[in-house]
Amino acid sequence: MTPGYEWLAAMNKAHLWHPFTQMKDYNDSDPLIIERGEGVRLYDVQGRPYYDGFSSVWLNVHGHNVPQLNQAITDQLGRVAHTTLLGMANVPAIELAEKLARIAPKGLNKVFYSDSGATGVEIAVKMAFQYWNNLGEKRKSTFVTMNQAYHGDTIGAVSVGAIPLYHDVFRPMLFPTHVIPYPYAYRHEGGATEAKKATLTALQQLLETKADEIAALIVEPIVQGAGGIIVMPPGCLREMADLCRKHGVLLIADEVATGFGRTGAMFACELDDVSPDLMVIGKGLTGGYLPVAATLATDEVYGAFYADYKEQKTFFHGHSFTGNPLGCAVALASLKLFEENSIVKGVSAKAAFVEQQLASLKNRPHVGDIRQQGLMIGIELVRDKASREPYDWADRIGVRISQRARELGMLTRPLGNVIVFIPPLVSTEAELAAMTEILAKSIVDVTENGLIR
Repeated sequence: MTPGYEWLAAMNKAHLWHPFTQMKDYNDSDPLIIERGEGVRLYDVQGRPYYDGFSSVWLNVHGHNVPQLNQAITDQLGRVAHTTLLGMANVPAIELAEKLARIAPKGLNKVFYSDSGATGVEIAVKMAFQYWNNLGEKRKSTFVTMNQAYHGDTIGAVSVGAIPLYHDVFRPMLFPTHVIPYPYAYRHEGGATEAKKATLTALQQLLETKADEIAALIVEPIVQGAGGIIVMPPGCLREMADLCRKHGVLLIADEVATGFGRTGAMFACELDDVSPDLMVIGKGLTGGYLPVAATLATDEVYGAFYADYKEQKTFFHGHSFTGNPLGCAVALASLKLFEENSIVKGVSAKAAFVEQQLASLKNRPHVGDIRQQGLMIGIELVRDKASREPYDWADRIGVRISQRARELGMLTRPLGNVIVFIPPLVSTEAELAAMTEILAKSIVDVTENGLIR
């Protein structure tokens, strides 16, 4: 029997430290405590339902409490819960690796497992560094990232991140990187065309002068997530990939947030017909069920580590739960649901429906920009629409709108002044209509009617 709300709230306040949360603020409020989920809704311990309007931090695909996914875990539990991949293998890990190699962009044939997007990025960065080292190119040791990039919270992942609010405090611990602009059309005077040009020019100039010391460029393909759901202009990723190839620099695609149908393709790289050298996946890999991530590599990258034992070119990296059979089993079941229910194919129609539902918001006085790629949507709120003046951090505009949405029955989490709407991919039109109605009302109630201070 679940303990009562008052006890849970008190123990939460006494013992639980929440991620990305100012605990002083949090402990002054009544916490939301989830007990169960069903479909696209979550239910708190008091029985109140909420639409999962951000897919439990961008990772839920098929909804909650899905019988086929539950059964996959149960079936695997009857065999073995965990075995190591250090020097041995397990059945689900092999089957999933083969499946991922088959559906990934061309050439990504090798799969290295981990347990989160951050660790997957950490692996990609280390692989890229050691790749050049194994080839004798020891000068190629630095990395290129993009402003406002987010790649996770381990030290290597933070080093290739570039969100000052999250990362500056750790700067003394990090290795330096080269930073180029992500093409942010709304905040560029020349719009999408000039934003794209600025990105490509910066990358070209950097590679022309420093390619001999650069190991890799890491990028969030097509959509930059935590930076504010920034959508790349068409063709930008393709041209970035071409520049990397021309100058002998590896391309790392961080598909943790964008992968598994979220953008309308299985992987966002496909939208620009790009096959990276390394690709990191996570979040939706297991349908949002268990913490499994993977770093996919080309045969060429893998080949630089494939050597006689005495050469010591082994990739000395691993995690205790690497290739966990339970996680791999549910990932396989999730990918089977992708096929059976034509999940990716259905995203386009649902995305068009959401765009139509949100169209009226474009005329609201404090909605500066609505950015969308598939079912990744970011709504940027501004104090003044004409000048694009942003709200001050202290206004907590995103927090207040999310609080209002929660009151109305939907959960989301803002990125500063950007309201995120990333629903489970299986959401029906009726569910999407209900969620977008709550979203629009929350924005109007807070920005125009002054609700929630």
